[in-house]
Amino acid sequence: MSWYKPADVGFAVRSKLADIGHAGRLFVRLLALGGVALRRFSLVRDQIHFLGNYSLAIIAVSGLFVGFVLGLQIYYTLAQFGSTDTLGQVVTLVLVRELGPVVAALLFAGRAGTSLTAEVGLMKAGEQLAAMEIMAVDPVRRVLAPRFWGGVITMPLLAAVFSAVGVIGAYIVGVLMLGVDAGTFWGRMQSSVDVWSDVGNGIVKSVVFGIAVSFIALLQGYESNPTPEGVSRATTRTVVMASLSVLGLDFLLTAMMFSS
Repeated sequence: MSWYKPADVGFAVRSKLADIGHAGRLFVRLLALGGVALRRFSLVRDQIHFLGNYSLAIIAVSGLFVGFVLGLQIYYTLAQFGSTDTLGQVVTLVLVRELGPVVAALLFAGRAGTSLTAEVGLMKAGEQLAAMEIMAVDPVRRVLAPRFWGGVITMPLLAAVFSAVGVIGAYIVGVLMLGVDAGTFWGRMQSSVDVWSDVGNGIVKSVVFGIAVSFIALLQGYESNPTPEGVSRATTRTVVMASLSVLGLDFLLTAMMFSS
């Protein structure tokens, strides 16, 4: 006797496809509401403050210590080849191309993403979203869209802060502690890092990560079961799915940007 029934498999596949379709429609709608959300910028501004300001401390501290570690590790590696004068160049490229957008996005998912999911999930559990619909107020337009675009705007700013603080951390270790020439550190960095191909690609990555993390967080909160257990599971799914999405998208974007 078979341990599964074809009808059950078909139902599971159909349900999953329906969920994907619903998520796709919600994503397209959030993108279409960008103009509406930005016209009511006070709502987006509040979300930028909520998501960015409260994430700034962990982003800055993490960036500083990542810069410390990069400065030490890369210095000792370059010292084996007598190329310690390229420390500023290497650290900056690593940060603006990869670690800045990726680590900032992972921290953003753990700090701001879970907050978005919990907030929207609790609003659903408390029937606030249902009350809005009864009063002819669209919860997607009023609640989800400002949070989505607030996250999209905030993510590149946080990634820039992470990279900048990381460079400062590498400067402290490399120049002040290990004796690398300060002029060489900044000069090689400025001459070797291109604004468009390096910094620009990092900004594109951070925008894509912001879209992915914000959407996943809002989707999980909006579709969570209206119970405390359902909200807690939704926040867990947000961290897992957002982190995996960031890493997968980073590979795809890197392959497209730097393959040539």
